[in-house]
Amino acid sequence: MKEYLKGMYDGIPICLGYVSVSFAFGLMCSSGGLSALVSVIISMTNLTSAGQFAGLDIIKSGGGLFELAFATFIINLRYLLMSLSLSQRIDPKISLPGRLIMSFGITDEIFALSMQQNGSITFKYFVGLMTLPYIGWAGGTFLGSFASSVLPEQVRLALSIAIYAMFIAIIIPPSKKSRPVLFVVLTSIAVSIALHVIPVLKQLSSGWLIIISTFIAASLGAYLYPEKEDEK
Repeated sequence: MKEYLKGMYDGIPICLGYVSVSFAFGLMCSSGGLSALVSVIISMTNLTSAGQFAGLDIIKSGGGLFELAFATFIINLRYLLMSLSLSQRIDPKISLPGRLIMSFGITDEIFALSMQQNGSITFKYFVGLMTLPYIGWAGGTFLGSFASSVLPEQVRLALSIAIYAMFIAIIIPPSKKSRPVLFVVLTSIAVSIALHVIPVLKQLSSGWLIIISTFIAASLGAYLYPEKEDEK
């Protein structure tokens, strides 16, 4: 129980951050015609900010199921690498069902915090760490959906840009420190603009544009800035 409570305590800052971002997601769901129930179910079954926002955009634009699945797979591919890294640090006694529960709660912030722990990561600690962020993500989505029907339109429009501010805040610090990251960010921006300008390609839905931009930018970054063996 002590490990679970320690995990919950460590997860408080993540929970507070998730409430504000998921609030914006709830607002966007409501503006797209989704009910509060559907919005909350999406957050409770996904727990992935970038994937959910991209998926919502595809849903609102009338994209197909394959496009939706493939786009979210590409965007959330980083969680596969996080899971592989985390598997080297968790308690080997954790059962398969326990590992599956832990895998559901892996996010960028939860992964970063858990990897900072000394020794093996126990099941109780990790579940405690993901409890409040999970509640905050689902709760914030509900609050955003509910507030959409109460807040004035000007306020809703102002709050809807919170997600874009979050993404900018995420990419600027590492871009200033790393030349490869800056290259990938600028390449993805340039490719995205080009895809929206080229007559043939701009007819594609937003989901496929995201997939193409991600693939080109990541591939060029990996080719031009390969990680040397001695740096691993």
